[in-house]
Amino acid sequence: MSESELGAEDRKIVTLARSARARGGVAEGAAVRDETGRTYVAGPVDLPSLRLSALRTAVAMAVASGATSLEAAAVVTGELTAPDEDLAAVRDLGGAGTPVHLAAPDGTPRSTVTV
Repeated sequence: MSESELGAEDRKIVTLARSARARGGVAEGAAVRDETGRTYVAGPVDLPSLRLSALRTAVAMAVASGATSLEAAAVVTGELTAPDEDLAAVRDLGGAGTPVHLAAPDGTPRSTVTV
């Protein structure tokens, strides 16, 4: 998959996810876009009492801000796939068919999965 295969708004959330990863110095960054076009950007939460991936954190931020649906999500990570729990969180808010774009640490798109 090439960057040109993503639309401008999807390239934007990949860029935001990459910046979250770099800014936090963490293994993954994520961004989601809600039904109004607002974006939520996050890294993972790793506390003794709370552990969330970057994508689940971004979904939680969207929910806490009043989002009722998602248009798309992006994860920048060294992993080749997103965990089922992450995809389930996107499906819970975005519904079936919501795209999740997976990108390498340099922001190069690897694949898109639909939940």
